[in-house]
Amino acid sequence: MKKILFFAVLMFALTVCVFAQSYTVQSVTGRVQLEKNGSRVDVKVGDTLSGDAVIYTGIGASVVLKEGDKTFTIKAARNGKVSELAVTASSVSISGNVAKTDTGAVTRTTAQASTASARASDAAQEEDIAAE
Repeated sequence: MKKILFFAVLMFALTVCVFAQSYTVQSVTGRVQLEKNGSRVDVKVGDTLSGDAVIYTGIGASVVLKEGDKTFTIKAARNGKVSELAVTASSVSISGNVAKTDTGAVTRTTAQASTASARASDAAQEEDIAAE
């Protein structure tokens, strides 16, 4: 009985830790809104959002959230719960410029390719094909 009670308390504590996430808004660019009591309210720097809070980022908007030592950037046109968006925001994203290649510096060398038409031309060198 004691083991079951201990296990239940441990699971309850773990559940509270997982669902009691709070995120602090570090910066806001553009229009970012929070759904609160059936209406939307603009998110401001310094606001604290729970993991279950639903936010909407407009086109060209982004919000930077901080949870403990971790920071998450939620980009434009994303809607949903903060905890879900933070998980997708922490995935790997590739940014920056693609390596540029100077095609002017590249020299091109090709060898002659033997084709049927080239072989036919070689065979008909002596004959006057235009006369036919």
